[in-house]
Amino acid sequence: MGTNEGYLYASAIGSLIYALVCTRPDIAFAMGMLRRYQKVVGYSDPDFVGCIDSRKSTSGYNFMIASGVVSWRSVKQTSIATSTVEAEFVSCFEATSQGVWLKSFISRLRIIDSISKPLKIYSDNSAVVFMARNNKSKSQSKHIGIKYLSTRERVEEGKVVIRHINTKLMLADPLTKGMPPKNFKDHVARMEIGHMM
Repeated sequence: MGTNEGYLYASAIGSLIYALVCTRPDIAFAMGMLRRYQKVVGYSDPDFVGCIDSRKSTSGYNFMIASGVVSWRSVKQTSIATSTVEAEFVSCFEATSQGVWLKSFISRLRIIDSISKPLKIYSDNSAVVFMARNNKSKSQSKHIGIKYLSTRERVEEGKVVIRHINTKLMLADPLTKGMPPKNFKDHVARMEIGHMM
């Protein structure tokens, strides 16, 4: 399904859910079948010491349903990251925290049936993906704060799964760094917000 079709599909499902909840219990079964094909996917990425004044990194994440962004954030990290891995892991922590909340919120709305599966979050840093899956760390990552390592716990509990994605496909990039116009437009189009610009 292309991005435009995904948007139209999600819009139609949303309209039908409204009708179902307010006036049409007779379409409950059909809605249940249609909702099965929607999923929530997250993207997490930082820049590394991008602020020239404070040398702090910027974390960015976004979550999408049916090719449309439903939650996003771009924020300067509270402490200076001493490595790319640390900046990535801090950003991943922020994304998993939001992802766990979003998963709970969406589950209560009963919009998507498959939300019971672990929420998929993409990172373009293979070391972060490795650290999130394994209880091992490399010597250069031992300085990462304990609270950020709770990402690993969320993976072990089956709340989220961290997957690797090619840097060119990282949809959180526009939230953390300046980009060449063509790359920016490509990312915006993939987030289904291009029709607003």
